[in-house]
Amino acid sequence: MLALIVMSKALNPQIVDLKERNAPVDPVRLLETFMPPPRFAGVRFSNYKPNPAFSSQETAKTRLERFVLKETPHRGFGMFKKPEISPSLYLDGGFGVGKTHLLAAVWFESKLEKVFLSFAELVYAIGALGMEKAVQAFSKYKLICLDEFELDDVGNTLMVAMFFGRLIEGGTQVVTTSNTLPNQLGEGRFNADDFKREIQSIANRFESLKIDGPDYRHREGLSAPHPLSDAQLEQQFQAFAGVKATESFTDLNAHLEKLHPIRYVGLLEGLEGVFVTGLTPILKQDDALRFVHFVDKLYDREIRFAASGCEIPDLFLESYKHGGYAKKYARCVSRLGELLREATP
Repeated sequence: MLALIVMSKALNPQIVDLKERNAPVDPVRLLETFMPPPRFAGVRFSNYKPNPAFSSQETAKTRLERFVLKETPHRGFGMFKKPEISPSLYLDGGFGVGKTHLLAAVWFESKLEKVFLSFAELVYAIGALGMEKAVQAFSKYKLICLDEFELDDVGNTLMVAMFFGRLIEGGTQVVTTSNTLPNQLGEGRFNADDFKREIQSIANRFESLKIDGPDYRHREGLSAPHPLSDAQLEQQFQAFAGVKATESFTDLNAHLEKLHPIRYVGLLEGLEGVFVTGLTPILKQDDALRFVHFVDKLYDREIRFAASGCEIPDLFLESYKHGGYAKKYARCVSRLGELLREATP
């Protein structure tokens, strides 16, 4: 298959060589790109479908609609009544309960000057610009929608908390999401207490919304499809008519190692399909985390993904699944399963 692919890359402009893409990023212009990704371009409150078995989903939707409409309680009486500033919101729940859908709906339906980005993108922007310039650059936004607030790196968490503190003081509101591991949901354990402890300097500015329920990707007992054989993958690759790229898993990880994850969006620019040969368990945690970020970008941009090699749950070592980044790996397995089902003819 590799010989055919090398020949195809040379002859077919529809085939992209990822290893030749470095995708440089301009930190200043980067802010202009921060908006909901293509997968969530059409989401609104009206097409969010709460699971009727879990009332917290409908409650969260209603609260967020009120947030957008500024229907907040009032203090005082009569002519002295003053509007109460709506607190920033923290959406806490498991994978696949619609948190990102609701977050994107807030962004689309709010009339405020706004920005939508991931935690990793925000950390990069603050690091690239410096705290003072980042605060200045983001201060024009009155609403920040932040997907997947991460609590697994103390330094990044404190930096973002300080950043939010400066912006919230100036009138910016924040809506952010985070994940609770599926095996903690049955114990009634969510992350709100952890979140408020880690951002204690601004914790009183946030209201927590718990959103429980099963991963919608598994509601009908669906599991991740088995990876393809090399022959099946080659057949799918040759038949796919869109702009596409293919790499061995080894070469892909080697190239991802050379790029900051913020560049992965540019790496995938214009692609409609990515085909990867030879999935194997990832033995280095740094490689695993980079691949998780790469999958997030494939998923967000609805890029077709197909692969040969090991089973998806076997990509990540058991020790990873119970460590500090367990949430990332669980989300990645869930999203890879959905991507592979979407690619199944």
